[in-house]
Amino acid sequence: MTGTADAEEANMGDSVVTLRQVTAELGARRVLHGIDLTVRRGEVVALLGANGSGKSTTVRTVIGQVPVTGGEIELFGTPRRAFGDWARVGYVPQRTTAAGGVPATVTEVVSAGRLSRTRFGLFRKADREAVHHALELVGLADRAKDSVNALSGGQHQRVLIARALAARPELLIMDEPMAGVDLASQEVLAGTLREQVAGGATVLLVLHELGPLKPLIDRAVVLRDGRVVHDGPPEGAAASGHDHVHPHAPHQASDSIRTGLPL
Repeated sequence: MTGTADAEEANMGDSVVTLRQVTAELGARRVLHGIDLTVRRGEVVALLGANGSGKSTTVRTVIGQVPVTGGEIELFGTPRRAFGDWARVGYVPQRTTAAGGVPATVTEVVSAGRLSRTRFGLFRKADREAVHHALELVGLADRAKDSVNALSGGQHQRVLIARALAARPELLIMDEPMAGVDLASQEVLAGTLREQVAGGATVLLVLHELGPLKPLIDRAVVLRDGRVVHDGPPEGAAASGHDHVHPHAPHQASDSIRTGLPL
């Protein structure tokens, strides 16, 4: 018994994201019904499920965009309500359908993701280098001075990812990063994520299908009607009823390219 207890304690100490019996509502409708989820350090976990299953709502409860009505959430072993070191967390929202007339350059948008690492919002050499490196990772260093309005949909998504990577987070949360993205950008994004994983990042992904990211996925968690119906090897996702293999059209997100973590 002691050995089992010690192992469980070690696993909890290695937990980056923990949800225990989390419930949440959107309007008057309950969307999550007692979600249990643990993401441990260095893991890549994919949240799968049909539209309306609760995938995006789950990750939005983690970062505080959606309030929980029950249960507990912890980040790096700290209750989320008491967690304040958001520079450790990088969040990539669902891509908006258009740039929305944002009057900013690619560098300015990506730099917003670095603000949590600066002192009083003043950029130093290390901050500028981090922004440049993030742009290099997503293959947009040559578009640094361009307006985000001049980008394609796939490039727009790369900017969102670069913004999250600029702070060099330990935990990367991505909401449907491949949705509506062209094949070339999918390959760039898969390569970028592969490099983050190799560097020890912990990743929680919302995906409609595993696609080119499948080789990176350690665990697949399938949701149905706000409940977990599978938590295990990606190969077991289909057996749980998740058979979505067609591309998922982009849809308007509540988050825009203007913001980082809305906390």
